[in-house]
Amino acid sequence: MSIHPTAIVSKNSEIDKSADIGPYAVVEDDVIIGPNCKLHAGAYVLKGSRLGAGCIVHTGACLGGEPQDIAFKGTKSYVIIGAHNVFREHVTVHRGTEDGSSTVIGDNNYFMCLSHIAHNCKIGNKVIICNNSLLAGHVEVEDMAFVSANCLIHQFVRIGKLSIIGGGVRLNKDFPPYMSTGDDNVVTAYNIIGLRRAGISPVIRDKIKQAYKILYRQGLNMGNALSKLESALAGEEIKHLADFIKESKRGVCAAHSNRDKH
Repeated sequence: MSIHPTAIVSKNSEIDKSADIGPYAVVEDDVIIGPNCKLHAGAYVLKGSRLGAGCIVHTGACLGGEPQDIAFKGTKSYVIIGAHNVFREHVTVHRGTEDGSSTVIGDNNYFMCLSHIAHNCKIGNKVIICNNSLLAGHVEVEDMAFVSANCLIHQFVRIGKLSIIGGGVRLNKDFPPYMSTGDDNVVTAYNIIGLRRAGISPVIRDKIKQAYKILYRQGLNMGNALSKLESALAGEEIKHLADFIKESKRGVCAAHSNRDKH
């Protein structure tokens, strides 16, 4: 274990022997830091945080801060972080609001400078959250989603698997899997580049393209579009897309009204 002499590390924390804690870093009580984690100078890991193996926390990042929620009454809550996550400078991740609740982050995610993950968020695996993007409380982001810089995501919104949200976009509705947008609360295309990079086969990509056209380019209401989608197409990705839409409580982003529907 390498702990710089200027670091403040609680004796009531659990730190793996292979961890590296830099100058002026702070580790509070009731923290678990897994193997091969690195805390850069001035990183903060606060009570209730659990870091899996190989996480990197850069200067000024703060994990496990109290939630910015007036309902918070000082109860015990957590931030549960998987393996191989990177938190760049001044990222903030807040723990859950309710007693015993958690903000949960999976594996292999990348959080760029000044991004914010609020209380009770659920982040999947291989997600990228870019600079200055802000996720409010209870937001859920599925695997391999990409949130570009300066985005504002309203509380309880869900962002689907392998979707991409363009820079500066504001969402207060659920954004479906495999889709892309550059505008607020609309779907402008399907995420062809992201699907290719993820190794999705041409056959499945073509199904997702057809699904996009049924949902967003044929002028159908969502109920009729879903019925047509499920009768015309099959497969794991199509089922996930349909289920995501059917399970939405906030409503799902619509088609861009100014785009050609053909």
